Amino acid sequence: MTAESLTADTIARFLQEQPSFFQDHAELFANLRVPHPNETRAISLGERQILTLRARVKDLEWKLSGLAHNASGNERTSKTLTSWCCRMLAEDDAAVLPGHIVDHLRELFDLPGVALRVWDLSDLDADSPHARDVTPSIRNYARELSRPYCGPYKNQEAAGWLPEVPASLAVIPLPAADDASPIGLLVLGSDDIERFTPDMGTAFLEIIGSLAGAGLSRLRGRVDSDDCA
Repeated sequence: MTAESLTADTIARFLQEQPSFFQDHAELFANLRVPHPNETRAISLGERQILTLRARVKDLEWKLSGLAHNASGNERTSKTLTSWCCRMLAEDDAAVLPGHIVDHLRELFDLPGVALRVWDLSDLDADSPHARDVTPSIRNYARELSRPYCGPYKNQEAAGWLPEVPASLAVIPLPAADDASPIGLLVLGSDDIERFTPDMGTAFLEIIGSLAGAGLSRLRGRVDSDDCA
């Protein structure tokens, strides 16, 4: 091997292929000095390895802390959803469910604006505020939503139902109990641009949509047994 062919990659390959090299030359390993990663002085290979391991441990601790924080947040959200669901199940009068959904979601999630619009519910009073401003474009938008929208306000028509223009919002389609076309849209608005972001998970929002849709399906009316004959 000539000096010209001796490169850093060649040396690295040699050391990988000869794991006993430093064992056979222990004095070399003990006396080698390498640059400190953050300072101008040189340190031994052993010290350098310890620094690398400390950095890895610190990175793992940071990741573990993030997982614990997320788990705690998910637990709180789960308890909040359970509380809301219990209140909805305990409601005997289906006609008040739309207002119940709006008021309690606003309270439980501490949101400045929550709006609900529904359609094709024969047992809902036509003059109900939750049945107003339902345009064909709103219905089409609900059908096209395969999952809840989360992100900044972008002149969404449904955002006009909120008392104030939100910085960020979540728009949740409400599926009927029989998995037919959506029977409504639920809009959660926040004045915090980071409250609803495009990269956030939507599992809990989808659960909210499914539960609200199932509850509101009670207002679709019942088919008389004579009509089924």
